Amino acid sequence: MRVDINSDIGEGFGAWTMGDDEAMLDVATSVNIACGFHAGDPDIMRRIAAKARARGVAIGAHPGYRDLAGFGRRQIIGLNANQIENLVAYQTGALCAVASLAGHKVTHVKAHGALSNAACADAMTARAIAAAIKAVDPNLAFMVLPRTELARAAERNGLRPIHEIYADRAYQDDAQLVSRSQPGAVLHDADEIATRAVRMVSEQAIVAASGKTIAAPVDSICVHGDTPGAVGIARAIRAALGQAGVKIVDFSNN
Repeated sequence: MRVDINSDIGEGFGAWTMGDDEAMLDVATSVNIACGFHAGDPDIMRRIAAKARARGVAIGAHPGYRDLAGFGRRQIIGLNANQIENLVAYQTGALCAVASLAGHKVTHVKAHGALSNAACADAMTARAIAAAIKAVDPNLAFMVLPRTELARAAERNGLRPIHEIYADRAYQDDAQLVSRSQPGAVLHDADEIATRAVRMVSEQAIVAASGKTIAAPVDSICVHGDTPGAVGIARAIRAALGQAGVKIVDFSNN
């Protein structure tokens, strides 16, 4: 059994930092780099791409709503399909260009924050994201949450889906994430998170907060780079998976 470990990084801006990108690059097998709308800037993008290339870590674009102040976690209403396509293509293209300066190639795209949350339930938003990815490069993989409109949009557009689960987030019984506004939505105990991650990979299922299991493909496990203790959580997950006999490789090798 094989699985990828991914992390959302490069989420600083100018002089401001977010998370320990350097340490996370030593644990993750793929990373999703902020492209400037919710966080990140060209200097950070190039630096992360270069460091990822040196470590053999796959890189993906992590586009979100234009919302620096809210870190892309505030819902923006009223956008039509063309506007969503534009913001995803703009950010994905930016990372592809900047990564080329570092000699690295973008392999996938993963929507960030409120944009991803909206697309999980809204077919129009999901289709627009997928259409933008396909237009930029149909060979890019689409990292999606299983059993959502995102996953269905990947399939309908002929994009390779990378089904991810969140190690540090709680799930509802319908396989959707518990809102960050709710208590217990973000998990923090590294040992408990690691045990849960091994179970979800082994059973190919999402484990909801209620204890319910929902069958789902699991190609990658995400640890949010801005979660407190993120690096320790990622290390605990990697160690637990190794002890369970699961091989840790980036999804291109799955």
